[in-house]
Amino acid sequence: MSQEIAVIGSPDFTTGFRLAGVRTFENVPDDEKDDALDDAVERVLDDEDVGIIVMYDDDLDHLSRGTRKSVETSVEPTLVTLGGGAGSGDLRGQIKRAIGIDLMEEDD
Repeated sequence: MSQEIAVIGSPDFTTGFRLAGVRTFENVPDDEKDDALDDAVERVLDDEDVGIIVMYDDDLDHLSRGTRKSVETSVEPTLVTLGGGAGSGDLRGQIKRAIGIDLMEEDD
């Protein structure tokens, strides 16, 4: 069973993904993030068809403590964050958590 990629964020953030064929998305305008982002994330977490959630790294600051913990500790769907400067998002750690192995580990 294949799963969908979902994108959550501002319309400017989600548009490129939608143009690339991502069908599951939640648009949350910047001025509504403090009020509406938690609900958008919870809806996507509850969607059994979603395997990966993509968000802008800085948007995590708008989530409540409980929702942020839920999305950061979720194995399926797995959260992938983009942007936010050098080193943000810890993509290596996110991939390891999602599939259970470190693909970038060097052999000795």
